[in-house]
Amino acid sequence: MASSMVVPVIDVQNDNFKELWPAMVLAIKTSAFIALDTELSGLGNRKALLAESIEDRYKAIYHAARSRSILSLGIACYKKLDNKPADSYLVQVYNLTLLCSEEYMIEPQSVRFLVQHGFDFNKQYAQGVPYCKGNNKGGADNHGVSVRSLFTELLRARRPLVLHNGLIDMAFLYQCFYSHLPDRLTTFTADLSEMFPAGIYDTKYASEFELRLTASYLEYAYKKCKLDNSRGVEAGGPGPHLLVEFCQYSGQMSSYVDYRVCRAVAPSPGQQEICQRFSAFGWCPHGTQCTSSHDTDLIILQDEKLRQDKKSKRKRKRDKKKGGGGGAAEEEEEEELRESKISHMELDSADRPTQDGSIRDPGACTEPPPAEHAGNGPRKRLEGGTHRAGFDAFMTAYIFAYACTLDAKEEQDGKEKKAEEKDRVLPSCHNKVYLSGKAAPLHIVKSSFSKSSKAHSLKMELVWGKSLASTLLAAGIQQEKDGE
Repeated sequence: MASSMVVPVIDVQNDNFKELWPAMVLAIKTSAFIALDTELSGLGNRKALLAESIEDRYKAIYHAARSRSILSLGIACYKKLDNKPADSYLVQVYNLTLLCSEEYMIEPQSVRFLVQHGFDFNKQYAQGVPYCKGNNKGGADNHGVSVRSLFTELLRARRPLVLHNGLIDMAFLYQCFYSHLPDRLTTFTADLSEMFPAGIYDTKYASEFELRLTASYLEYAYKKCKLDNSRGVEAGGPGPHLLVEFCQYSGQMSSYVDYRVCRAVAPSPGQQEICQRFSAFGWCPHGTQCTSSHDTDLIILQDEKLRQDKKSKRKRKRDKKKGGGGGAAEEEEEEELRESKISHMELDSADRPTQDGSIRDPGACTEPPPAEHAGNGPRKRLEGGTHRAGFDAFMTAYIFAYACTLDAKEEQDGKEKKAEEKDRVLPSCHNKVYLSGKAAPLHIVKSSFSKSSKAHSLKMELVWGKSLASTLLAAGIQQEKDGE
């Protein structure tokens, strides 16, 4: 079995933000794709976030983003490595502790959850990188060193943006670092389609509809992808396989780096009963007081055993009937496994806790890493959850990279792409954002029934200049025609 992966997370705060600025901008500009994750101060009415109407959901998110703030931002940059096997990446992960300079609401249950997972509010108020929300405040978005100008650099890089269950993240990113959110969802999606011309990808959608995983919460999806990739590497197959490398930090830079250990999936000593709610959704209302196991490794291994038992049973039936039909049977098995996790449960959106009390995945490996890690240079102990945004962004990007690897393998095996998909990575998930409780995703497109917001149009000219903004606008119109 593969060894543990040690992920360096660079801790960015107000006293080192300017020093780390050149490295962050370079990482963004040279990346193949970028994953983001956020920690939020709250989200208000949870039931409204699961409203039947998607427009009503957006209204709830809109009001939350206008009144609350981003506390921490995780950035994971995956850069393709030259002269290496295909799907080899150099990975840099940043965790920015932020402090909104304007008044904002913070919810007790969000504070409680974040503190339980190691978030340091003393550090945030003392060393958080300041930022202002909403529309431009002078020219700070285009020049100088600020969080908003860092987001501008991300837009200028025109790289694929990757999130996990990302609708809420996108709304907060827009409101906090770009402009005031538009009133309507269709205008919001029209703006996003022009802001990220290389596409937006949601790994929760990819986990369910592309990878067909039994569960799709972040920790489960990451560990399952890492396990399957490791097995492929160890088996010595032709590949392609996902390979990741990390920068070696020394000198002053090493003092900003914390290391997150994510151990290889392995069976736990002794047989434990699994918490079925945690197994299905990645959370449990009882938290640490739950008497059943929340061990994701154990959950994954049990799911694999159940899948193997079902395959064996189906094979015996097929042998009796001397029939075939393996591919459809495998998809049916996955669907049955997913349904078996939740068939006896009712999801109560009002009491579903997450990192900020929202309806997103808790995500993040819960095991605390060892105090020391063998190797050169000073290494600090990272308590479980301290850098959740940064590490969650890394896991999100890993899932996406693995899905791209599988897609490349299918293409090698003869799968053809449509003409409009030739230049896209993972085209089946391009501009599709997961919607909880819905069979279809939210499509990030500019339709014939919507137009971009005025604030966004002005912002595009400031970010890219008039000529490039016009080019991107024309590309958005062509994308609209292609989708019709």
